Amino acid sequence: MSRVGKKPVPIPGKASVTYKDRVFSVKGEKGTLSRTIHPKVDLDIDDAKICVKIESENRVDRAFQGMTRSLINNMVIGVSNGFERVLEINGIGYRAEVSGKQVIFNLGYSHPINFDIPEGISVSIDKSNAVKLSGIDKELLGHTAAAIRRLRPPEPYKGKGIKYAEEYVQRKAGKTGTK
Repeated sequence: MSRVGKKPVPIPGKASVTYKDRVFSVKGEKGTLSRTIHPKVDLDIDDAKICVKIESENRVDRAFQGMTRSLINNMVIGVSNGFERVLEINGIGYRAEVSGKQVIFNLGYSHPINFDIPEGISVSIDKSNAVKLSGIDKELLGHTAAAIRRLRPPEPYKGKGIKYAEEYVQRKAGKTGTK
């Protein structure tokens, strides 16, 4: 039983919602997002809330109901408040700087890495070790943060690399000198 899917999505006063030809669009003060809704799911839009309805109560339809409700909720929150993700760069000489539509990372390789910033994502860097990503599309923001982290994942011995701010890197002990 999908408990998430049955919960209505509240519409803030600043957001306007449209649903036509299986395309759901939401417009707010931060921007506009739209998404095609799966055929097994239908939306019921009232004045201040959106309810996700399904055709039948089988397992697959209930899963689509919960997923669709979460996607719509993320869209509404995104255009109202926006999302933010912070990455930390740890390591001597590891740094980043924004140059136009690119972020230039120096991560201990023999060359700098130029990372193209996707459309809809804004990047700010403070003290050259904290990369702050923000945008209205939570899915795109997560993909961008994961792609940046993949450039140099944190290693368990010294903790060098790029990690999420809330991520905990479990450290390992180094070699011990046994005789």
